[in-house]
Amino acid sequence: MSQKETMKKVLAYISKYWFMVVLSIVLATVTVVLTLYVPILTGDAVDLIVDKGLVDMPGIFVILKKIGIVMIITAISQWVMNTCNNYITYHVVRDIREDAFHKLEILPLKYMDTHAYGDVVSRVIADVDTFADGLLMGFTQLFTGVLTILGTLGFMLVTNVPITLVVVCITPVSFLVARFIATKTYTMFKEQSETRGEQTSLIEEMVGNQKIVKTFSREKAVKEQFAEINGRLEKCSLKAIFFSSITNPATRFVNSLVYAGVGIFGAFIAIRGGISVGRLSCFLSYANQYTKPFNEISGVVTELQNAIVCAGRIFALIEEEPQIPDAEDARVLTEAQGNVELSKVYFQYVPERKLIQNFNLKVKPGQRVAIVGPTGCGKTTVINLLMRFYDVNEGSIKVDGTDIREITRGSLRTNYGMVLQETWLRAGTIRDNIRMGKPDATEEEVIEAARAAHAHSFIKRLPNGYDTVITEDGGSLSQGQKQLLCIARVMLCLPPMLILDEATSSIDTRTELKIQSAFARMMEGRTSFIVAHRLSTIQEADVILVMKDGNIIEQGNHESLLAQGGFYAKLYNSQFAL
Repeated sequence: MSQKETMKKVLAYISKYWFMVVLSIVLATVTVVLTLYVPILTGDAVDLIVDKGLVDMPGIFVILKKIGIVMIITAISQWVMNTCNNYITYHVVRDIREDAFHKLEILPLKYMDTHAYGDVVSRVIADVDTFADGLLMGFTQLFTGVLTILGTLGFMLVTNVPITLVVVCITPVSFLVARFIATKTYTMFKEQSETRGEQTSLIEEMVGNQKIVKTFSREKAVKEQFAEINGRLEKCSLKAIFFSSITNPATRFVNSLVYAGVGIFGAFIAIRGGISVGRLSCFLSYANQYTKPFNEISGVVTELQNAIVCAGRIFALIEEEPQIPDAEDARVLTEAQGNVELSKVYFQYVPERKLIQNFNLKVKPGQRVAIVGPTGCGKTTVINLLMRFYDVNEGSIKVDGTDIREITRGSLRTNYGMVLQETWLRAGTIRDNIRMGKPDATEEEVIEAARAAHAHSFIKRLPNGYDTVITEDGGSLSQGQKQLLCIARVMLCLPPMLILDEATSSIDTRTELKIQSAFARMMEGRTSFIVAHRLSTIQEADVILVMKDGNIIEQGNHESLLAQGGFYAKLYNSQFAL
């Protein structure tokens, strides 16, 4: 996303708070005008000190009172202006974060499958914080800086035109210096932001998988990988900060030339009687105030460059193509009968690698369908298509005679109960995790579901029972206990269709037998899809689909497939042969 496009989007967010922006500009104007009025009063006071013994003390005291009143009003205006700027900045940041998070909720799964989680987190957290800092500095110093420059020029023109021309002639040098450095720093800050996202991604990945890292003694390799990324971040950050830090001293040098030019040229005019000493002191004060905003604005420009880069990364996320929305006339699936049909389904994650080819399947209500096959044959992909996490490239999937693309995603998924090999628990109580699919469930229903999943006994042994708070990864719970909670979650909802993808992979054999019994009761009258590597868990299935390279190569029940002596028989014998 280009710098110009990013700025347009930033301004679109700011425009929602136009009243606060206008108020901030008005207060900035008041602050600048009153600040510029003080040198005039100071100059008048200097002119009242004519010579030794010729000092108009009453007049000076009157001027001092005026200066005091002006400073109080200026301080109040500046405080209110800063409050407005904070309000604008953090409301804009809140809106951007909300939009980014909402976009994450509607992005297709293929986006999350192809982007590092750490980089996404870095965009929503770190990049937004950096953008907020740059935006706040821009509001705080940009308005007052520009108004100070314009106001000072106006006051100087009224006071003395020739000296003002000296100031104006030297000013463009400061602009040229700031522009040159700003152009350089944009590219460097962009590289810095991207590298920081890469580093965050690695840290997030390593923190979440420390056990794996230690198990395979990858500590040294991970350290080296981190050191390489950290080294690149150091270099690009150093370049960006170095170039941005040049701005202030460079503009200060130019500003010192302006001040010196005003002092020398003004002194000659004062000697000839063209300006009073008080007015010259006033002019020198203006020259200093005129040049000071250039230092501030140059600093703001470099910060804004960094902020715009970060904003561009955030907007790139917000502008990502969302998943295809539900059609306006999409059907709400209330209580599915469980009639599922896959007809001539073709699907591949990437165009150059084919996966599901001409897949056909008819499942009657209440049937238990098991899907087996070697790793990578497309078993989980079929589940993703049934749940409409991905849409088919060709063909159709129908539930109760309706194409699932014509059914709302929410109602389709509500009719499925899903237990995966990979467990997911949210930070909260045990009760909250079980109630996830049915928030209004009673305490009795929650306990009954936990009993059915054989989770009640271990839950009661926890310090606070069902009120025990766990972290998002389950905390100290074992993998098997976490899987039991996920099973209890489905037991509570009892949807008309079930998907069990290695649902008992982390459970001991004794408990698995009990769970299988509970599943058998739960599956009665419900269409069920069971993905399993352990073939002992699917022998009671009505239909077993044997998949290989995205195709169904064998189909039948356990006995008939064994009798065929084909691929299924080889898989079964490899597990149970003596």
